[in-house]
Amino acid sequence: MAELIVALDVANRQEAVERVKAIGDQVGFYKIGLELFTAEGPDVVRAVKDLGKKIFLDLKFHDIPRTVERAVKSGGALGVDLMTIHSVGASAMIRAAADAAESFGENGPKILAVTVLTSLDKTDLEDIGVAGRTPAEQVAAMARFATSSGAHGLVCSPMEVGALSSTLPAGTLFITPGVRPAGSAVGDQKRIATPADAVRDGATHLVVGRPILAAPDPAAAARAILAEMEGAKA
Repeated sequence: MAELIVALDVANRQEAVERVKAIGDQVGFYKIGLELFTAEGPDVVRAVKDLGKKIFLDLKFHDIPRTVERAVKSGGALGVDLMTIHSVGASAMIRAAADAAESFGENGPKILAVTVLTSLDKTDLEDIGVAGRTPAEQVAAMARFATSSGAHGLVCSPMEVGALSSTLPAGTLFITPGVRPAGSAVGDQKRIATPADAVRDGATHLVVGRPILAAPDPAAAARAILAEMEGAKA
């Protein structure tokens, strides 16, 4: 079954720990992104790990291969489970990240390539110089490139998962932000799907933030999403 990852898009370590404790045993996987990591650094990773949780460190590395290699090794030493890089960093950078992750053995971090951010649509791609391709076409091209260069998985919108899961190698991880339960606010995401839709289309991990963190009862909100995910496979 696909795993639920709660995005800890909060301001500080104390709030992160409180949110994890409030959700309790419902969720075992949490995303730490730019806002929280910039504020608290590796200590917040250790704090969440100390609560027995897995970590998706979402910092989207994009630099020269040697720098990315060292960053991945630092993340592996912290015990993180998933890490992101930008696929536009080119083949040598992707390979350096994958090799660094694999140096930790089977339990090392998995490298996820970001293809097209879920906040972007066709107009946004044209604005940054990617003309003549829809987001789905650009995602497909970058996904093939990233996995052939050594990435273990992809971060992509649930709208593209179905097509990718049928063409990419078996075992490829598909991490899907832009997941919103039916009736919830879209926010700044432009390419979204419900949890059930994402699971049916082949997502291996669903990333959900605001619909859980902003709920009056975060644990109950997480349970509802997990139930919808489970029902999609029934």
